[in-house]
Amino acid sequence: MAEKIWLIIGFLAQGLFSARFLVQWIASEKAKKSVIPIYFWYFSLGGGLLLLAYSIYRKDPVFILGQSTGVLIYSRNLYLIYKEKKRLQFSSESKS
Repeated sequence: MAEKIWLIIGFLAQGLFSARFLVQWIASEKAKKSVIPIYFWYFSLGGGLLLLAYSIYRKDPVFILGQSTGVLIYSRNLYLIYKEKKRLQFSSESKS
C-alpha cells in the first residue's frame, strides 16, 4: 500500500513539475515573447518538493541532491519576486 501511495506522489510530482512548462509556454505565446510567470515558480516548487519527498523515500542520493538544489532555487526566486512586488508597492504608495 505504501509503495502505491509513493508511486502516486511521484506521478503527481512529475505532473506538477511538467505543468510549469505548459504555463510558461502559454504565457509566452500570449505575450509574443519569452515570459516566466509566477505560476512557473509555484509549479516548480510544488513539484520539486514532492519529487524531493519521493527521492528521500526511494533513498536516491543523486535525485535528493538535484531536487533539494532546485527547491532552494525555486524558493529564492519566489522570495525575490515577492520582495520586488513589496518594493514596487511601497514605492507607488510613497509617491501618492
